Amino acid sequence: MTGSSDSEADVENDIHADLKNDLTVYLQDARDVLLWKLEGLSEYDIRRPLTPTGTNLLGLVKHVTGAEALYLGATFGRSFAGAPRLWCTGEAEPDADMWATPKESRERLVGLYRRVWAHSDETIASRPLDALGRVPGGPPKELTLHRVLVHVIAETQRHAGHADIVRELVDGAVGLREAGHNMAPGDRARWADHRGRLQRVAEEAGRSARDATSGRRG
Repeated sequence: MTGSSDSEADVENDIHADLKNDLTVYLQDARDVLLWKLEGLSEYDIRRPLTPTGTNLLGLVKHVTGAEALYLGATFGRSFAGAPRLWCTGEAEPDADMWATPKESRERLVGLYRRVWAHSDETIASRPLDALGRVPGGPPKELTLHRVLVHVIAETQRHAGHADIVRELVDGAVGLREAGHNMAPGDRARWADHRGRLQRVAEEAGRSARDATSGRRG
């Protein structure tokens, strides 16, 4: 009977180890994708606000650095000194963590991000997935490490998607990796033709919708 219980416990531990490994791999992948979007660009280009709300590449890195330090550090009693304060927690002015000052160089912020994620990895390695942490600030809120990891992965991947678009607007570089993996093959001319085709489709769909609306009203 004891042997059976021990066997079941070993299987459960193996499942948890595999799950933790999967989550860690996906988190690291999101981190790497976000950082490569800065490669080869000037200090100006990594700071350029390319949306009406000011989204920029270095600001995205600064933000996820603060987010990781909060969720995978302070939440589990392992604060990281010097991490960016998040405006949404009330610890900084609105959007302060979404852009970098001239004194905050790429090297400083990228290096800080790498140190924070090493700190986060220590948290992940030292605790079981069902370990409870308390998110600082606001109403008391306890979350498992599993739930926190899913949140951080989702947030980092979301901002990596933002970086995809911003980088494309800067110099046309696209894809999950620098070599353009996960993108259909094609040169600039092919993509220009593709974009033109989509524009024509959008215009046709818009006309059809307007015609249908006019017909119902008539």
